[in-house]
Amino acid sequence: MNQDKKRRGTKMKSRENLIGYLFASPWLLGFFIFTLYPMCSSLYYSFTNYNTLKTPTWIGIRNYIVMFTSDPLFWKSIWNTFYYAGLSVPLGIVMGVLIAILLNQKVKGMRFFRTIFYLPTVVSSVAVSLLWMWILEPNFGLLNTFLGHLGIIGPGWLTDPAWSKNSLILMSLWSVGGGMLIYLAALQDVPESLYEAATIDGAGTLKKFFKITLPMITPTLFYNLITGVIGGLQVFSQAFIMTNGGPSYSTYFYGYHLYNKAFSEYQMGYASALAWVLLVMTLLLSLIIFRTSNKWVYYEGK
Repeated sequence: MNQDKKRRGTKMKSRENLIGYLFASPWLLGFFIFTLYPMCSSLYYSFTNYNTLKTPTWIGIRNYIVMFTSDPLFWKSIWNTFYYAGLSVPLGIVMGVLIAILLNQKVKGMRFFRTIFYLPTVVSSVAVSLLWMWILEPNFGLLNTFLGHLGIIGPGWLTDPAWSKNSLILMSLWSVGGGMLIYLAALQDVPESLYEAATIDGAGTLKKFFKITLPMITPTLFYNLITGVIGGLQVFSQAFIMTNGGPSYSTYFYGYHLYNKAFSEYQMGYASALAWVLLVMTLLLSLIIFRTSNKWVYYEGK
């Protein structure tokens, strides 16, 4: 009798598992076909000479040797990418937090302002790039025209190697609304009792911010830092649409270099090696942030 119950229970569990796998099968098929298989293929191609028109030829680690020793644009693209990510990510975090604090005030019509600040994030990157090309145009662009009215001669922005990367960093602040929304949710989750207790103790606004607000939203800062670094290292569309990697390779980012090798020069094997180096760099930076997070990220209850 017990064995019959056990067999029925086993059959029922197997049936439930099968039904679960059937429901998950669309995602599983998508993962294996569109993610895992391309990743494994890319890893294999990174050790081959492959131009998409001929059968890949195994060459071992030659692509990686050429990358680190004989490709000057590799190091140039790394410098440009890290410069962009190193400035745009912290600026985006600071601006996102400041705007979230402003939009966390109890003021009439605040929902409208929150919508206005978030709206730019839903605009496509192509449309945003075209808009900022007009804003940053050195001769008749909106920004230099405004500066001209103030008696200031504006720089060349996208046409000046000294300003081109900084122009794209300035443009990246256009989309801080996405991070702002997450910070706003974190700010609204901070217990009001902490501020009331701090007020009774005589704490001022700045002290409340650095002793209560900032520590309480550090998990959100941590999340946005990780996603910001990953996105910053993959910057591509702005340079592709707005500057074509110029002027003088000043906006020649790593993603743009990878794209050129794959789809302009048809060096798919070399491009695959570039992609895996980018993955390793991203993983290492993420690991460093994770390992150091216990020193500055505060989790309530710990």
